[in-house]
Amino acid sequence: MDRMSVEDALFPGCPIRNVLARIGDKWSLLVLYTLDGAEPMRFGALRKAIPDISQKMLTVTLRTLEEDGYLTRSIYPEVPPRVEYALTERAKSLLPHINGLIAWAIENMDAIKGERKASREV
Repeated sequence: MDRMSVEDALFPGCPIRNVLARIGDKWSLLVLYTLDGAEPMRFGALRKAIPDISQKMLTVTLRTLEEDGYLTRSIYPEVPPRVEYALTERAKSLLPHINGLIAWAIENMDAIKGERKASREV
């Protein structure tokens, strides 16, 4: 599904499909989690904190999160220009749910890995 076009033909007003289409990718939750509790971060600091994300994907992810109001982008008129990203109140209200998902994943990961291994052996 195209991340920028999130309306489903059968269920155009479905809020969960709409939200998950935007934050359910490989990087969005990780970017939100990385910004949690941090002072505003610059692009380079985010890249260092998430070393396996490409510059292009970080740029696309930040734009998408900004468009949906999960983060703010502040530009400072300096040479070179300084740009910082910070979570909005909307994103902060999502974080307890992300943290719950992380806790669930930690609790269940060994069992999930065991099931995956067992299904490959069949």
